[in-house]
Amino acid sequence: MASISMSPHLQTHVGITPGEVRGDTVREALESLFTEHPRLRSYLLDDRGAVRKHVAVFVNGESVKDRATLSDPLPPDGEIFLMQALSGG
Repeated sequence: MASISMSPHLQTHVGITPGEVRGDTVREALESLFTEHPRLRSYLLDDRGAVRKHVAVFVNGESVKDRATLSDPLPPDGEIFLMQALSGG
């Protein structure tokens, strides 16, 4: 089963601890996570279901290529890491 974790900043806002997720693609894994934590969806995805501009999704340390539909494959022992960029002046 794949694992999922996130930056401490994001984790603070959504209150989710790292854990395991099921799915053969990044989309399937995130949808599984959203079932348990629906509030996380609006932090990560826009109204069309694409990754928000200031969010980065990594699988095994590499940025996902398909930010629109999240079709990147997720190996059974893969690791998803989520982070939200901080910006400001």
